[in-house]
Amino acid sequence: MFLNYTFCSALEQFYILQIKINLINNSIYLLFDNLLLTLLLIFVFFFFSIFSLVPNNSSNFFLIPNRFQFFYETVFSSILSLVQENLPSHQKNNFFPIISTIFFFVFNLNLFGILPYTFTVSSQLIITFTLSLVIFLGIHIIAAMIHKFKLFSLFFPSGVSVILCPLLVPIEFISFIFKPISISVRLFANMMAGHTLLKVIAGFVWGIMSFTGFFSIAHSVPLLLLVILFGLELGVAVIQSFVFTVLFLIYTHDALVMH
Repeated sequence: MFLNYTFCSALEQFYILQIKINLINNSIYLLFDNLLLTLLLIFVFFFFSIFSLVPNNSSNFFLIPNRFQFFYETVFSSILSLVQENLPSHQKNNFFPIISTIFFFVFNLNLFGILPYTFTVSSQLIITFTLSLVIFLGIHIIAAMIHKFKLFSLFFPSGVSVILCPLLVPIEFISFIFKPISISVRLFANMMAGHTLLKVIAGFVWGIMSFTGFFSIAHSVPLLLLVILFGLELGVAVIQSFVFTVLFLIYTHDALVMH
C-alpha cells in the first residue's frame, strides 16, 4: 500500500478530501473534510496556547516563565516593537492585539502543515485570499471611520501635480486592489512550494528504501537532505508568518497615516 502511494502525485497532500462518519446505524452521518478538521485543530491549539498564559487566579501569575510564556513573551515583545515603530503612538495599543493575532494564526496555519498526516491550510489560495481580504477590508473600514472622506487621498500621491492625477490615480487604485491579492499569493506559493519539495524528497527516500543491497543504504543521503529541508521549511513557516504580519502592518500604517 505504501509503495503504491509513493508514486502518487506530490500535490496529493493539498487535495481537500471528504470524511464521512457514521453515527447511528447508517442513519446519521457527519460530513467533514480534512480542511475543516485541520482548522478546528488549529483553533484548539491556538486557544490552548493563549489560555495557558492566563493564571488561575489574579494572585497566581507565572513569576518564573514556563516555556509557553517565554515563547509568547518573546514574540509579543518583537511584534510590539514593530507596532510602536510603524503606527502612531495613540493607535499602537488599539492595533497591537489584531496584529499579534494575525501573526499567531498564520503561524499556526503554516506550522500544522509540517506535521505528518495533517493538511496544509495555508497552501490553499482561497484560504489565504479570504484571510487577506477580510483583514484588508477591516483595516480600511476602521480608517474610513477615522478619516471619513479624507481616506480617498490614498489614491492621490503627495507632491504630485494636478495635471498628472488622471494618470496616477488609476495606477494607485489598481495597486490598492492588488495588495491583498499579492500578499495571499505570496503565502500560498511559498507554503505549497516548500511542502511539495518535502513530499518529492520523502517519496524518493521511500522508493530507495524499497530496494535491497547497496541502494538500501544509499537512502541515508537523501534522508539527511530531507531532515535539512524539514528544518528549512520550519524556518519558512515562521518567516512567512512574520512577512505576512509586517506587510499588513505597513498597510495599516498607510491607511491610518495616509500621505
